[in-house]
Amino acid sequence: MSRRLNLPDTASVAHPSDDGRMFAPSAARNAADIAALVAQHAPVSGRALEIASGTGEHAVVFAKAVPGLDWQPTDIDAARRASVDAHAALAGLPNLRPAIALDATAPGWGAAHAGQDLIVLVNLLHLISENEARILIAEVAQALAPGGLFILYGPFLRDGETTSDGDRSFDASLRAQDPEIGYKDDWDVIDWIHANWLELVQVVEMPANNMAFVARRPA
Repeated sequence: MSRRLNLPDTASVAHPSDDGRMFAPSAARNAADIAALVAQHAPVSGRALEIASGTGEHAVVFAKAVPGLDWQPTDIDAARRASVDAHAALAGLPNLRPAIALDATAPGWGAAHAGQDLIVLVNLLHLISENEARILIAEVAQALAPGGLFILYGPFLRDGETTSDGDRSFDASLRAQDPEIGYKDDWDVIDWIHANWLELVQVVEMPANNMAFVARRPA
């Protein structure tokens, strides 16, 4: 997963600052809502893995929202990992670990990171191919501890359709750059969750036409 796309400001564009931190407009908009969802479903304690942590803004908010969890942020990009660590250093949270490299679309990482009580993924599935999304969810299922939860957030199609002009335009721009990527259908995501023997706990409509899927590995 090494592609770099020309994404609009409504996507995961990050702006650097002088102190090494990056800031993403989308993260500032959605962090509180996602953190509330995470806090609602997360276990009180245990191990939590955030996939594709990006700038690190979410990692700090999540670690504050569920302080009993030991949070491990990850990202494939070294500059973003540095941003995560810069945000974490400023926040000074004892339950937020240094970011590590992880390509969640590569087979095999789930076994290497097994035993997770919570895995969170925000705003990635529309930026990868269907095959990569399937691999990612399969590896998540391997990485979860029995009873562990997976929270997946982002923009999705509903019954094959976008729900706003902005989403329609963004999805079309993604597919124009790479026809293998773009919004995934909500029913396909549910099928991929079930195909990996995860139980669907809840599908949540989120602000700005986004969705969240909450799934559990059986105990």
